[in-house]
Amino acid sequence: LLASGAGAAAHLVAAKPQDASPEARAIAFLAGEVPRWSVENNCFSCHNNGDAARALYTAVGQDYTVEAEALRATTAWLQNPAAWDDNALGLEFADKTLARIQFAGALVDAMLADQIRDPVPLADAVALIAADQTDDGSWELDTSGSIGSPATYGRTLATWAALRALRQADRPDLAPVIARADAWVRDVEVQTVIDAAALVLALGGADDRAALAQRQRCLVLLMEGLAPSGGWGAYLASVVEPFDTALVVLALQPLLGQSELAVPAIDAGLLTEMVAGGRAFLLEAQLGDGSWVETTRPAGQQSYAQYISTTAWATLALLATR
Repeated sequence: LLASGAGAAAHLVAAKPQDASPEARAIAFLAGEVPRWSVENNCFSCHNNGDAARALYTAVGQDYTVEAEALRATTAWLQNPAAWDDNALGLEFADKTLARIQFAGALVDAMLADQIRDPVPLADAVALIAADQTDDGSWELDTSGSIGSPATYGRTLATWAALRALRQADRPDLAPVIARADAWVRDVEVQTVIDAAALVLALGGADDRAALAQRQRCLVLLMEGLAPSGGWGAYLASVVEPFDTALVVLALQPLLGQSELAVPAIDAGLLTEMVAGGRAFLLEAQLGDGSWVETTRPAGQQSYAQYISTTAWATLALLATR
């Protein structure tokens, strides 16, 4: 479920908590938004109860204080994957494949934060995700023909997110599904900054020849796309955006502990500078209420869904680099 419209503008005027860290302000903002959607719309959304909930569960896992009520309904919802497909059916922006992936992502982070301990819901969720895999090993969405966005992902980011859930579930019977996705990740052509960042995430610490070669191609593109401001846009010459910057930061940050995987495209010193520069851009772009202006395709549009998902991705990037 994806909502659009001018709703974001109403949220840009909240007072800035002067004594809170950037991470705490972002968490407080999302904690207020996540539970609102299901109450006001009688359904659960990929942006509030998927992406934004992921950020809150990650914060809980890092010992930030998040009011229990902020996640209570979402936590219950995530434990019933069988109901995900019947959630607000028929709405214009409903994409079952994407919804399954986004809700499963939140479920993974809820488990990592010890908010859900039962492994059965994730096992059920990844069975649904596995059934959606295309013959080439990726996950094709309704929006796969267009570049990805914070709330709609696109094929490459969706494939990483699906892989993440599948790996976390650790089901031997799904090993062939993971193998097909791994092969696609290593072979697909890198065309955009989003593709490059998502593929670096999907490759993780893999050091086989195909993974090393693909990672280098991705890192070269990310280095070429770095703007003087320290951020990134969707394409090499695009306007710098919070979402694209956050995604690149999330992709590069894990390499700080494995900098040998980044060379020769990016040496350890430059890698550190790129992560720090991306974080600095996000801090500068953060609004007074803790949120970020939505990244949209095309740029400059208004969308509540993209507003919440953009803020979720930026929050995840800050939490990863604090």
